Amino acid sequence: MSDLAIELHWQRAEPVLQTGKYSNAHTVQFNNRQDVQVDAAPDWGGDPAHTNPEQALASALSSCHMMTFLALAAKAEWPVASYHDYAVAHLGKNPKGQMSVTRIDLHPVVRFDTGFAVGDATLAEMQDRAHRYCFIANTLAESVEINIL
Repeated sequence: MSDLAIELHWQRAEPVLQTGKYSNAHTVQFNNRQDVQVDAAPDWGGDPAHTNPEQALASALSSCHMMTFLALAAKAEWPVASYHDYAVAHLGKNPKGQMSVTRIDLHPVVRFDTGFAVGDATLAEMQDRAHRYCFIANTLAESVEINIL
């Protein structure tokens, strides 16, 4: 199996580490060259110009779902022309009373080449298959909703 890694770098900017008086801003590096500025979610004091772990989780799920969908569509010889998604990570308390990403909603929009169409039920079935085969979705278990637009 594969091992896929990132590097995370955080450096304290304040004289001492004190509750509520330090920055969570850090850099996540992919493939030793792509740096992403990350911080806490804005509701938790993070910089809204930076991504946050919850967005990154939604992004990972959305990307995995799309790639799985495209693989299945290619196998079915569906001429997918474009794929767009709007993914939302919802924060709240889980059944144990802990803060967590309680649900991620995907809103995929698939466009096909001119002259090709599939029915809503067939498209929904393919999206459901993509969800079942997506590695990230399998990691997250029950907390994903797919809302086909």
